[in-house]
Amino acid sequence: MKWMRFRIRTNEEAEDVIISEMVDIGLTGAQIEDKVPLTAAEKEQMFVDVVPEQEDDGIAYLNFFAELADDNTLTVTIPDEDAEDTSASDGTGDVSYQMEAAGGKQVKKTPEQLQKEIRQILDGISQYMDIGDGTISVDVTEDIDWMNNWKQYFHKFIVDDVLIIPSWEEPSEEDLEKTDKIFHIDPGTAFGTGLHESTQLCIHQLGKYITPGCEVLDVGTGSGVLSILALMYGAGHCVGTDLDKGAIPAIAENLEANGYTDKDLKLIIGNIIDDKKVQDEVGYEKYDVVLANILPVVLVPLAPVIGQFMKKGAVFITSGIMNEKGEEVAAAHRAAGFTDIEMIHQGDWVSVTSRKA
Repeated sequence: MKWMRFRIRTNEEAEDVIISEMVDIGLTGAQIEDKVPLTAAEKEQMFVDVVPEQEDDGIAYLNFFAELADDNTLTVTIPDEDAEDTSASDGTGDVSYQMEAAGGKQVKKTPEQLQKEIRQILDGISQYMDIGDGTISVDVTEDIDWMNNWKQYFHKFIVDDVLIIPSWEEPSEEDLEKTDKIFHIDPGTAFGTGLHESTQLCIHQLGKYITPGCEVLDVGTGSGVLSILALMYGAGHCVGTDLDKGAIPAIAENLEANGYTDKDLKLIIGNIIDDKKVQDEVGYEKYDVVLANILPVVLVPLAPVIGQFMKKGAVFITSGIMNEKGEEVAAAHRAAGFTDIEMIHQGDWVSVTSRKA
């Protein structure tokens, strides 16, 4: 399938107005590219592996897509009047904006007709507000571009003594001199890659607390990055829990890519906080290290529960915490009877580590 992309150069202030007006001509979805910094609340809510932020220059690009047929016509959808606006960010500075319509009428237009209508809308908006350049560029893209475009944002990187690298890149001699562990990953869209600062904080702590042959419990395993790295650091076996069944194929892929199997990492789907069946399967007083790279809204109620699965003296490593929430999570550790509270910071994030008495 081919798509024609209409790319508008504008400014951040005009984004919402332009997107709203384009709905009338059938362009009901847009991709926004800008450099507006994410707020602390947005980062905490999203909790994804974000591309490092760039200096905001006020420029925005709006990308509108229409399906291109073999007869060189475009299919667009005019939504019903009761359509609802929704938007979501992917953490890279791009935002997907979509009109959710109860119905909608599909209409055929020529590229020239649609470009003319876009121009008319931009000219109209420019009469009452600044829209920046307001220039339009047009190109054609295949589905494969949509599938692989995100690869430009993910490259190999080093955390402590670990090289994290995708399949489309090769380690350099310098990489190999700096590291003694290589973690292979082809990141998808649902789970982490190790790029996020909160994940890197956990990796720092793994290197400090993992001992040969230790048993590890990873709450909120996701793609298994931390569990597999724990194995690389010498853990004897890992058990992971996650609420999302999508973790199953993600973990399987990462295990295979790094030479491990499900015998090394057992995944349990369910909520360890309140599901007795999950708790029984996880097992009691058997883990030397527990990892939880989640969010404070989960970490706080997890703290009074998790100790029953840990050996005496076991270490509890938590992350996914914005700096301003660090004391709240540390207090939850203390209230649950954990000692030796340690807090380490990286950027806007903090990891809280403690020990079972």
